[in-house]
Amino acid sequence: MSDAPLIALTTLPSAEVAAAVARTLVEEQLAACVNLVPGVRSIYRWQGAVVDDAEVLCLIKTTRDRVDALTARLVVLHPYEVPELVTLPIDGGFAPYLAWVLAAVAPGA
Repeated sequence: MSDAPLIALTTLPSAEVAAAVARTLVEEQLAACVNLVPGVRSIYRWQGAVVDDAEVLCLIKTTRDRVDALTARLVVLHPYEVPELVTLPIDGGFAPYLAWVLAAVAPGA
């Protein structure tokens, strides 16, 4: 289904940056809601070194129809050279909530 709801995940370097990005995504109707989860510790390999950083995890509720536009916008807004963005399908949930997600990101809503 092309208008299926999904969750996109990204991490950002601070609460302030995460809030600014989240607000923009919601204002531009690319996300219905973004939950910001502070206190995430990410350990990863980058440019040949192991990095250990504090980050904020963003749980972005959007739809399959909007994910390409969300990706393009996130790349512009994100301070990282290669931002994390992975999407997960939502297989079920409270129907009225899922309907709200669809309506909230519909262009012109």
